[in-house]
Amino acid sequence: MKENKELPDIVPLLPLRNRVIFPKMALPLYVGRERSILAMEKAFHGDGHILFVAQKDPEILEPDINDIYKTGVLSHVIQLFRLRDGTFKTLVNGIIKVKITNIIQEYPFYKVEYTPEAFISKEVEPEVVKTLVSQIKEKFISFIKANDKLPMEMITAVSQINKAQNLCNVIMGQFSPNISQERSQKILELNKLDLLLKNIDSLLDEELKLLKNGRNLRKKIEKINFSDQKKEIKFSDSQQEQAEVNELKKEYEEIRDRIYEKELDDEVQKKVLDELRKLKLMSPMSAEASIIRNYIDWILALPWNKIRDNEINIHKAAKILDKDHYGMRKPKERILEHLAVQSLSGKVTGPILCFTGPPGVGKTSLARSVARACGREYVRLSLGGVKDESEIRGHRRTYIGAMPGKIIQSFRKVESSNPVFLLDEIDKLSSDFRGDPSSALLEVLDPEQNDTFTDHYLSVEYNLSQVMFIATSNSLADIPWALRDRMEIIELEGYTEWEKLEIAKRHLLPKQIDKNGLKPQNINFSENAIHKLINNYTREAGVRDLERNISSVCRKIAYDMVISTSKSTNKTFHIRKNSVNTWLGKEKYNLNRRKEQSYTGFVNGLAVTSFGGDLITAEVTTVPGKGKLLLTGKLGEVMQESAQAALSWTRSKAMDYGLKKDFFEEIDIHIHFPKGAIPKDGPSAGITIATAIVSALLNIPVRFDVAMTGEITLSGRVLQIGGLKQKLLAAHRSGIGQVIIPGENKSDLNEVPSRVLKELEVNTVDNIEQVLSLALDSDKFPPA
Repeated sequence: MKENKELPDIVPLLPLRNRVIFPKMALPLYVGRERSILAMEKAFHGDGHILFVAQKDPEILEPDINDIYKTGVLSHVIQLFRLRDGTFKTLVNGIIKVKITNIIQEYPFYKVEYTPEAFISKEVEPEVVKTLVSQIKEKFISFIKANDKLPMEMITAVSQINKAQNLCNVIMGQFSPNISQERSQKILELNKLDLLLKNIDSLLDEELKLLKNGRNLRKKIEKINFSDQKKEIKFSDSQQEQAEVNELKKEYEEIRDRIYEKELDDEVQKKVLDELRKLKLMSPMSAEASIIRNYIDWILALPWNKIRDNEINIHKAAKILDKDHYGMRKPKERILEHLAVQSLSGKVTGPILCFTGPPGVGKTSLARSVARACGREYVRLSLGGVKDESEIRGHRRTYIGAMPGKIIQSFRKVESSNPVFLLDEIDKLSSDFRGDPSSALLEVLDPEQNDTFTDHYLSVEYNLSQVMFIATSNSLADIPWALRDRMEIIELEGYTEWEKLEIAKRHLLPKQIDKNGLKPQNINFSENAIHKLINNYTREAGVRDLERNISSVCRKIAYDMVISTSKSTNKTFHIRKNSVNTWLGKEKYNLNRRKEQSYTGFVNGLAVTSFGGDLITAEVTTVPGKGKLLLTGKLGEVMQESAQAALSWTRSKAMDYGLKKDFFEEIDIHIHFPKGAIPKDGPSAGITIATAIVSALLNIPVRFDVAMTGEITLSGRVLQIGGLKQKLLAAHRSGIGQVIIPGENKSDLNEVPSRVLKELEVNTVDNIEQVLSLALDSDKFPPA
């Protein structure tokens, strides 16, 4: 068990050549051997602890465990720097003397268990120890006064040391580099306090005698030819110090040359040269020096005014977009318009593009295609979960570890000042006590001010005006209005069933066949099988889940080929509509098909969900009561208000349809939307609810082959709705023959595929009376 519970049980071990470390001793070390570098990095990036032991033979490059002493010093790594020649310079501080007890790991570096070693002082009388300590203090103070290389402040520090072993460690910290390794190791291994004090006392006598004889402090007592070796040691040390100084000078000159070679603005150049001058005046081992050096490295690594030549060919860009993405006519048109303006003006102009739509519709991949189309580098920054403003603007240089924001970091990766920069999931930004990152993005996305973007870490302006920013989002409602105002919204509504079929054939199938180690001849997917995957195994606006199902089939085919006894790589697996269940199991979803019979109070409505268009049904029934309105089916606030508006209109027209004026006082009306676990909201169910209420009150069935969508007002007008294309596609899939839509949406029919319009009868209406005359049985419905 260790006395200090904060020390780890297992630590990396680093063998030292020609050096013994003592506790309470801080010194710099140079590390060059591969195993030693690995051990040092492990310690520095871990809890900071490492065990230093001396080698018995310093000439051995790769010492075995038997080539090192068992007693060493557990130390703490304070700093670690990589030099230009690949070696490391480190500053360490000795903690306690320990003895190795067990080898845990040998490769790639040593890891060992240890036990602390304490001094045996019970056999020594306290008075003897006190006398020896006092005597040693006097001699060491005399040595400090006689030696001009030691600071006078050490006298005060030594005078205040009361613990004998601490005093010995401090003295050995001064003498250990200058005496033989064998003698230092023997002193380190001494466990009896009186022997340790006597050895230190004897060592001081020798050093004082050398000073009196006018000899240099540094020597190694076990060597003959004492004077020659003293000169050699002195020359070696001064040579090493001069080499370090020369290395630093050379390094600073190289940095200065790189600053002048870099095409920096005058302000930036002046700033970085000032920082370099500060760096020259500091100790290279100081914490502030590392901060300044890191800052200079960042300045020199950024692509200041490095513009990649990106001559835009609109015809080539159009081909790239068509090759990478099927459909998306309107988004592609807008992107090509954007690129055409850039081609003519020679710079990025206009608002920032924001692709918005459900997951899996290709927002991110479309941005990547834009980068290819205009010949720029591509960089993506995910903003999901970003809460700290400093992640956008960077940290201020007030502490170790400060870094620029993610915007500036991205430029260092792409080495270009004009990439296509994708801000992914911009609607997932959030804020807390650390700031509001969405506010920090206002400057980034504003073409009028992003040419002077200032990162807190750099403290100088960086030009973002040549960057083509593109944002993506799933929901516009979650984007702050000020940020949304700086962007042009391009909606990607999702794919039709036929578009998904083409995407599967052109992109998804070849990609998954290659990814799963198959060949094109190994799998034959029929169109009907893909249709079944789309309708019965997925429910999405995009194609992400469709790709997962195709991948699942490919994996099962790969498995069958591997376990097959024939081992034929040319075997073909035919995937047909009837065999899809064999590969993927039972169907996950059933299409919302229309009813085959008309019912009272039962109406087909149309809605847009995150999975695209869908057919929903509204049911209304009346029960004896006192005029209450019951709403069920997990309806949102807007939809509940639509129900209230529909009921109010019905009550205002009661007498026109043969109802008593106070009919609602005797009944309760219950409106229900099935699939109660799915949230539903929006105003477009207004006419659906009104039709269901009138049908239930008049006991007239609603035509089963009719679906409708439209917002209702209290006066009975039918207002415009959104998502018409998706809703008509859902009606077509569900076998609906006739659809009722608001008259204001007539112009939106241009976006609906012609093959859908050929098979659907679309009726436009301006008021609810027109809806009722089309939806209710005309023979039984009384005239208004």
